[in-house]
Amino acid sequence: MPTDPKPSTLYLVATPIGNLEDMTFRAVRILQSVDLIAAEDTRHTGKLLQHFQITTPQLSYHDHNRQARHPELLTRLQRGQAIALVTDAGMPGISDPGCELVQVCTEAGFAVVPIPGCTAAISALSASGLPTDRFVFEGFLPAKAQARREWLESLQAESRTLIFYEAPHRLKSTLQDVAAMLGETREIALARELTKLHEEFWRGTVAAAIEHYTQHEPQGEFTLVVAGAAPREILLSETMLKAELQNLIMQGLSRSQASRQLAQQTSLSRRQIYQLALSIDQEG
Repeated sequence: MPTDPKPSTLYLVATPIGNLEDMTFRAVRILQSVDLIAAEDTRHTGKLLQHFQITTPQLSYHDHNRQARHPELLTRLQRGQAIALVTDAGMPGISDPGCELVQVCTEAGFAVVPIPGCTAAISALSASGLPTDRFVFEGFLPAKAQARREWLESLQAESRTLIFYEAPHRLKSTLQDVAAMLGETREIALARELTKLHEEFWRGTVAAAIEHYTQHEPQGEFTLVVAGAAPREILLSETMLKAELQNLIMQGLSRSQASRQLAQQTSLSRRQIYQLALSIDQEG
């Protein structure tokens, strides 16, 4: 016999990322039974509630008002109310301000209960064709190019499958940066319109993805699933790395270019190898 919702409890209710049939029975029941729904966009969630004939009152909770909402929501919980948190799509707390509300509630001693459902990251990973036993979710990459490249550079040696979210207007630039920092031969799967009528998966190398989306203008939010770094077959010593750096520099590459190229072939970051390149000069 269902006992939800319990008083003084925050429920994280997953909502469909596209197909309304992905809404769970439990999610509908919770939204019908709580005292309040805190929604990222009340107009967007209002359409969902209307579809399932849910009349529970809403309160907006989003990135711009979250700090002001925390005291009010905590007061409601203290009074014994049950509150459901929903976002526009997917699981609350994943790449959205819901994470902060969870932290505030747990620090105040209130129960937080997840009501699971669809998430774009896991849905894309499961159908990507890339390894799913070990993966890391990185959310949205920085919007600024330099910060994005530095972020990707820090992941050069990551052997787990990588998952990113990206907006359509930044997709081509991000793919170019993935190629530069992680290597253009990396396998990648791109998913868009997940669970919707025009759901699409594209699979291939990063270089091929750049060519494809140069010819086909990106539309819709994307989930990128990128293969992790390949295991090192040969562990290079510092002496061997310096020798390879000297060889590349003698071919006309700058220290930075040589470091980047060698980083793509090893488990070391470009910065680590660049320090070796500097030490070559210091040693004369």
